[in-house]
Amino acid sequence: MIIYPAIDLKDGKCVRLEQGDMGRATIFNESPVKQARAFERSGAEWIHIVDLNGAFAGRSVNTDAVTAIVNAVDIPVQLGGGIRDESMIEFWLNSGVARVILGTVTVKNPSLVKRACSRWSNRIVLGIDAIEGRVAVEGWAEVSNITSEELAEEFEAAGAAAIIYTDISRDGLLKGPNIDSTIELAKRVATPIIASGGISGSEDIKRICASPPISGVIVGRALYDRKITLEDALKIASQEADGARLA
Repeated sequence: MIIYPAIDLKDGKCVRLEQGDMGRATIFNESPVKQARAFERSGAEWIHIVDLNGAFAGRSVNTDAVTAIVNAVDIPVQLGGGIRDESMIEFWLNSGVARVILGTVTVKNPSLVKRACSRWSNRIVLGIDAIEGRVAVEGWAEVSNITSEELAEEFEAAGAAAIIYTDISRDGLLKGPNIDSTIELAKRVATPIIASGGISGSEDIKRICASPPISGVIVGRALYDRKITLEDALKIASQEADGARLA
């Protein structure tokens, strides 16, 4: 189980949104680099970054902030938000980003995503963000008619490194993740599933770690609101892994 601490970028700052609403943003750190270094010092294996401005603009916007983070830490970074063509995928992968997350284009340009998965093996992650089971795109501003299960199954053979599943209704609200839906999705496909959205503290981490089909979890607001420390989250994941090996 990998714990992915999240850095969401808006106007160059580290923020958290409620349910993806750019008008409901809380600034938690003026310096994303300092935040990334703090996560690394705490033992993070990965950092999860989302360019929020980019998600709405349809192109990378917080380029300087992302580049600064990548250059400041020695752990791998995965990046999503506004990456919608092969040239931008190539730019980021050549700029030190370990994995690129593709969301909107999985619905609007699936052939591009499949080509990317083939060209950059194990470096493409699919972002599936859902409202009541339906996939949302364009920074969650539009809801499609495609279900999360249908979309995941369409890309099952593409070779994506992982799928990040987010229940938008819970994102940034500290109300607990939609573990049941995440597990169901994980059972439908062989691609590793990363849970996202609504993590409120240690009990949620324990529940996810106890769900074998789920390979990772993204934690954001719970860290910034000090509902749980990254050290404690990592400790829980390690203890659960040790318990599973002994079982």
